[in-house]
Amino acid sequence: MSIKALYRTAGLVLIIESLLLFVPVFILGAAINWPTSLGEPASIMLPLLIKKAEPVRIGYLIYLLYSLLFWVVALLTARVVSNGETNPVWLQVATGFGIASTVTRCLGIIRWLVPMPALAQVYADPAISAQTREAIAVVYKTLNDYAGSVGEVLGVSLFTVLWLTIISIYLLRSRTLPRWLGIFGIVAALFLATQLIELFGVDLGAFISVSVTMLQLWFLAAGVTLLRHKNVQV
Repeated sequence: MSIKALYRTAGLVLIIESLLLFVPVFILGAAINWPTSLGEPASIMLPLLIKKAEPVRIGYLIYLLYSLLFWVVALLTARVVSNGETNPVWLQVATGFGIASTVTRCLGIIRWLVPMPALAQVYADPAISAQTREAIAVVYKTLNDYAGSVGEVLGVSLFTVLWLTIISIYLLRSRTLPRWLGIFGIVAALFLATQLIELFGVDLGAFISVSVTMLQLWFLAAGVTLLRHKNVQV
């Protein structure tokens, strides 16, 4: 792939990634008050998953697509910031963190497409006993806590922070891309890193949306910068 094609492709993918997240936010937000509802108990969420089954499925499938596209973002961004350097070790490490982020995000999302709807069907069965319903609530909480930690804490926060930090350091070293993009990336990484505080039982509430928005703005800024770069305008 030529430099011009690489910059154009990476720019378009980054812009698509920056905007795509707002689709599931809109669909799931309207259907189940997502992401605020992620911490709701089984007695609220499982009936809601049945009542809003179709928008939940569509919303999470698009969120899954967004997460898979992050893999492409990680690969293309590493190629761009390598600036012609052959197989730089730290960019290979960054790409590895990008892939790890993609995998863990997908594992977290899958819980809302397969096991949670199945639990909701059993939970809503009027023939089951109160003890069975309580057991399902325990399974729901355990699965939600575990998969949520894998998807949100590891995928959305830790691995993305590590990827973005390395990419931003390379941007600061780059002579072809604006240094402010690297500074912006480090600031966005710091915002995302605050989500790790939740591992210690601290509820960040709406601040999580702010930190994720910072990353989306960085995607958008990086995409526009690449499309406007001299290598594309030749």
